[in-house]
Formats: sequence, C-alpha cells, structure tokens
Amino acid sequence: MSDYTNDRITLAHGGGGRLSRTLVEDVFLPVLGNDCLNRLNDSAVLNLPDKRIAFTTDSFVVDPLFFPGGDIGRLAVCGTVNDLAVMGAVPRYLSLGLIIEEGFELESLRSIIQSIKDAADEAGVTIVTGDTKVVARGQADGLYINTSGIGSIERDLPVHKGRVRSGDLLIVNAPLGQHGMAVITSREELGFKTTIKSDVAPLNGLIDEMLRVSENISAMRDATRGGLAGVLNEMADQGDVQIILDEIAIPVNEDVHIACDMLGFEAIHVANEGVLLAAVPPDEADRMISTMRLHPYGRHAAVIGEVGDKGRARVTMRTHIGTHRVIDVLSGEQLPRIC
Repeated sequence: MSDYTNDRITLAHGGGGRLSRTLVEDVFLPVLGNDCLNRLNDSAVLNLPDKRIAFTTDSFVVDPLFFPGGDIGRLAVCGTVNDLAVMGAVPRYLSLGLIIEEGFELESLRSIIQSIKDAADEAGVTIVTGDTKVVARGQADGLYINTSGIGSIERDLPVHKGRVRSGDLLIVNAPLGQHGMAVITSREELGFKTTIKSDVAPLNGLIDEMLRVSENISAMRDATRGGLAGVLNEMADQGDVQIILDEIAIPVNEDVHIACDMLGFEAIHVANEGVLLAAVPPDEADRMISTMRLHPYGRHAAVIGEVGDKGRARVTMRTHIGTHRVIDVLSGEQLPRIC
C-alpha cells in the first residue's frame, strides 16, 4: 500500500513519523542526496578549509503562538540551538526569517521578538541576519518563523557520527511529553484546563557539562517531532541494533500521563523541546547522571534503557508488568502544528 493518499501531501507527512521518513527517502534524497545530507542528523557537520562547523535549519508553525511555558519565538531559538548542541557543536550564530500575516498585532510581534532575544541571550547565541515577508490576510495564520544556525566544532567526538554501540546505556534529561501536551491542551476547542507547561529550553549548557564528563558519548539526539520513539527508531536503524527500554524508568509527569490517557496518546510519541537522548558507555553512566542532575535542565536525568546486539534493528520495551512490546514510529499525524 502506498504511503501517499491520492498523490498529495497530508499533515502526517510533517509529523516526524513514518510518513515524514517516507517523504525524505522517496522525494528529497533521490534528487538532493549527498554524503552529508544522507546522514539525516540534527545538524550537518561541515569540513571547511580551516575549521569544522555544524549547520542546521528549522521552521516553526506552532498553534497557538503563545502557549504555557513559551511562545513561537523561544521555540525557534531553542529548537535550532539544540539541533546544533546535540552534534557536539558550540552554537554561535542564528538567522531569523519571519513570514507575517497581514493584520497581525504589532504588540504580539514585539513580545515574540523580545522572547527571541531572551532565549538567544540564555543560549549565548547572536541573531546575525534575517528576513521579513508579509502575506495577505488568511495566508499565514499569524506568524511563521524559520531559523538557521551555525555552531563551531572544537573537538572530534564520536557523537558526530551518531552511531550507538552495543552495550551503551540510554539517558534522557527530563520528563517526556511536556511540550506537546502543553500546546495541544492550550487549544481552546479542546476545553482543557491543565497546568502543563512546555519544556522548551536551550540545552547547550547542559550538553557542555555532559561533554566535560565524557567525550565517549556515541550518539545524542533532540527528541522533538515523533518524540522519543522517533529518535530511538532512527538510532536503531542507523546502528542496525536492537534497543531495549524499561518502561518504569522513563520519566513522565503525572499531569502529562493523565492528558495522554484522555487523548489516546503515549508520552513516548509526544514531541519535546527540552529533552535529549544520549547513548553513553555503561561505566560512565553513573557519573553522567550525577553531573546532569546538577544542571537546571537535567534534574530528572535517568537511564531508560540499553543498546543490544547488532543485526536486528528494532526498539522494544519491557513493560511494568514484565512483558515486552515493540515501539514503532507513528504512521499518521498525532499532534499537528506543535512546533
């Protein structure tokens, strides 16, 4: 069966799941593919004549523009900074592209620009170039943002290859599902009244502390669209390994768990904007966890699983009742416009 419906793009193609991967592999890579792009990492690692840099780009169409814990401006900065940082790069410079709908309130724009400045200051990056376009009323739903980022690579690290190794332990820094549930439950048509706040945050400071502990981190990913399940399946495929999770060890706050149950979601599939996944050697995991928990964005760091043998790429989970089940990527759209 085809992954396309009537040869048209659907919302699911932008959801970070199976259809997103199909779109990349069937449409983009056959035409644009090269040694760098084909790696499909969060950022490209580029070898310039006198240095190495990481380069990334992202677009943000979140609805609503303001949500508990953040807004589209903070989201744009943090999302781009994190894509650079998980490649072991030091984020330096960002671009800012705005597509603004006619009639958008100037006060809201001022607030978002201030949020961008505050997030950039927190992350230690500078907005160095940008562009603004205005489209007719009804053509942009308020505001869309595109950001690109450049980071300097100052050390040669295994994380640049992004390949997990058999025996690695898997660590996350924070509870899952905060961002996706904060955005979806703040939409007026759902009628939710919750206290869930987005986890949107720049993680480069935390990652810098992690790299001080160990330069042997074999892979690190930013668990955004597609959630933790998405990046775990990508890691399993890239390394041709089995990944085994422990359901009891995965941190999920109770309010997120309740909201997921009510909406029929699993936190492992929900997007995050302040959660990273790292694969580390087992003899360095305890020290890594201790260091991460000293940082504001790593207080809930936990080992959630391990990397098994090579030769069978899949992700499984030991459930709280002792059974095992396969964790796959989603085929359809779960939460549209959450980033």
